Amino acid sequence: MSDPAAAPVEAIAALTFEAALKRLEEIVRKLESGEASLDESIELYAEGDRLKQQCEARLQAAQARIDKIQIGRDGDPSGITAFDGE
Repeated sequence: MSDPAAAPVEAIAALTFEAALKRLEEIVRKLESGEASLDESIELYAEGDRLKQQCEARLQAAQARIDKIQIGRDGDPSGITAFDGE
């Protein structure tokens, strides 16, 4: 049984971070409400997992583009280094 709202992998990859997060929130609400059948719940879970992976990949890509400003001894910016996540 296939849910027409279930997004294929290609469609998920094309979503913006915000759209993927919104769809993921919709899936969580539907699963938590118990209104989905067992088969639909399994499909929604799989779609949610793909959305989660997409969101994580987009966040990692954004984090990799962030630079950390270095401050010199005089208190002025002296350069930038790659973001280290800490």
